[in-house]
Amino acid sequence: MNKVAIALGLVLAMSGAASAASIINRDAEPQTVVVTEGGDKSELTVGPGESVDFCSGGCFVTMPNGDRHALTGSETVEISGGAGAIK
Repeated sequence: MNKVAIALGLVLAMSGAASAASIINRDAEPQTVVVTEGGDKSELTVGPGESVDFCSGGCFVTMPNGDRHALTGSETVEISGGAGAIK
């Protein structure tokens, strides 16, 4: 699972995702979200206090508590208490 998250992070970093959504984990433990972009699902693990850019062209994200949200690529998602809030 960590290899998938690392690979996804590297791909996004190399793509120069200037208008990407970002996710911030406010929890004290790592949280994993499922990102569905272009029909491809991948898991993204975000460490405590970490912020990660993802979803540059619109996607669906499933939060750790099971909530699912559609993103356009410009939002900030904050995870707190295992739940995500769109800012």
